[in-house]
Amino acid sequence: MTLTLTLALLLDAALGEPRWLWSRVIHPAVATGRAIGWADARFNTGPAVARRRRGILLCLALCASAGATGWLISALPFGPLWEALAVAILLCQRSLADHVRAVAGALRLSVGDGRMAVAMIVGRDTAGMDRPAVARAAIESAAENFSDGVVAPVFWYGVAGLPGILIFKAVNTADSMIGYRTPRHGAFGWAAARLDDVLNWIPARLTALLFVLTEGTWRAARGVPRDAGLHRSPNAGWPEAAMAVALGVALAGPRSYEGERRDFPFVHPEGRRDAGPDDIEAAIRVLWRAWAVVLGLAVLGAVV
Repeated sequence: MTLTLTLALLLDAALGEPRWLWSRVIHPAVATGRAIGWADARFNTGPAVARRRRGILLCLALCASAGATGWLISALPFGPLWEALAVAILLCQRSLADHVRAVAGALRLSVGDGRMAVAMIVGRDTAGMDRPAVARAAIESAAENFSDGVVAPVFWYGVAGLPGILIFKAVNTADSMIGYRTPRHGAFGWAAARLDDVLNWIPARLTALLFVLTEGTWRAARGVPRDAGLHRSPNAGWPEAAMAVALGVALAGPRSYEGERRDFPFVHPEGRRDAGPDDIEAAIRVLWRAWAVVLGLAVLGAVV
């Protein structure tokens, strides 16, 4: 398993998400998203109790189908090869780094360009962002998505093989689509949001530990648990707080969603509040150093 994971990590780092392939073949995440979208349109109706029940059944169906798909792929002839390709597709280190780096390049051109670039990777309103707000949003996205897109998939692959990583990705996709506390999705997406919280609990804290280890910020890291608790998510605050400490910047803070300004507290408030493109580039270097540790552990497991 560790040899397969090593190959998958290297393939993802080298190739990312090649456009020539995914412009011709549907990506597994896109296929999962379409199924969730269909279920949302078809079953997210009626009283809240009924919608919550259907949302639970949707999560069970997603987990069962994802687990079965993983088992079937592993059972194919030359199973380890297909498994390595599948895991590489489900990781996002290279694509994450590329998307975040694009924000740094755009922000160097102008704040307006930076806003357009960061709008591709965050869900908050970007029209009123100043230069530090654009940089903070990109850095926060980098930290949180490294946990969701690299550490958590690797963790669940280590726990349960290909079925484990596929189940995690299915739940994570569902959470990103319907796991919101809104009138429409508060009931139907409840199970997806709660299950995603459970599956990300350990990986989020492992991600924070990786950032602290690679950056040598043990002393300042004492504030990470404190600042992680300021986040509205039980998990996303951990990688975000550790990244803030690693860079010496303050993250989070006030922002706007759907035209409504929300005064969220700053994470690592003693850090600098003038984040810019150089800090985004520094965050990407943190991601690659943490990725190198994950790769090293996979290689170690393969040779021991």
